[in-house]
Amino acid sequence: MDCRDREGRVLPGGEGQDRFLRGLYGTRGGRVCVKLLIQPWVSKLGGRVLNSRLSRVGIPRFIEKNKIDMSQYEERSFRSYNDFFMRRIKPEMRPVSMEATRLISPCDSRLTVHEITESSCFAIKGTMYTMESLLRDKALARVYDGGTLLLFRLTVDDYHRYCYVDSGQKSKNHWLPGVYHTVNPAAAEVYPIYKENTRCYSFIDSENFGRILQMEVGALMVGKIINYEEAAQVTRGDEKGRFEFGGSTIVVALPKGSCVIDADILENSRAGMETKVKYGEAIGQKKACRGDHTPA
Repeated sequence: MDCRDREGRVLPGGEGQDRFLRGLYGTRGGRVCVKLLIQPWVSKLGGRVLNSRLSRVGIPRFIEKNKIDMSQYEERSFRSYNDFFMRRIKPEMRPVSMEATRLISPCDSRLTVHEITESSCFAIKGTMYTMESLLRDKALARVYDGGTLLLFRLTVDDYHRYCYVDSGQKSKNHWLPGVYHTVNPAAAEVYPIYKENTRCYSFIDSENFGRILQMEVGALMVGKIINYEEAAQVTRGDEKGRFEFGGSTIVVALPKGSCVIDADILENSRAGMETKVKYGEAIGQKKACRGDHTPA
């Protein structure tokens, strides 16, 4: 999917990750690899490797390949590849919009906007979800019917820490473990695959946009999402958590009539394009009582 920045320029990149996922889940060899990778002992071993001092040898090549400007990040030595992946950016590089009526982006990412209906589907990390299947809760899905779903897709070169999109009272965290099922993964034919990634969501009874649902989507393997708090009073722009290597999507669901997403983002989404946004950047406006503007 093509992507534009907020000035309308088309940006390169992002396709490599999509091609990798298609190869992983859409080929015989890829499915065999996935069945191996999701074994608990493999996941634990992979985590140990990424957290080892030896893994640091891969950092310079990653920086060079993805053209990462390290001057934007806090200067420090990294204990491991995962430590580098979770590096912290300098606060002045990500100013947070504190205008109360403006919705902010929780992260650096590529954003698309969708209307929530009973039948609408959203593609997240290669899997199609309805609101009900995303939450595994039909009654909860209905609460957001007619509202707006924001999909923030992080790529490997993005900043992998994320924040609260508004101030308010946060609920406890709700975890949905990942699942993976396929028929005879060694067969030559491409059999249907049913997979869901690990997810963690919470609610924010926000000061400006009603009851917001904010969800982090990790990898099939566990341990990729790190959220800092359970139920608490939270402030917009404060860091909510971070992804270890493998986590890569944030979902925000807004109640019907609560927010108008900025016109350039809506236009790009309707054209089948993503919009590049940054942590703390304003992306929407609190909706007035009169008038309506929900995305198509």
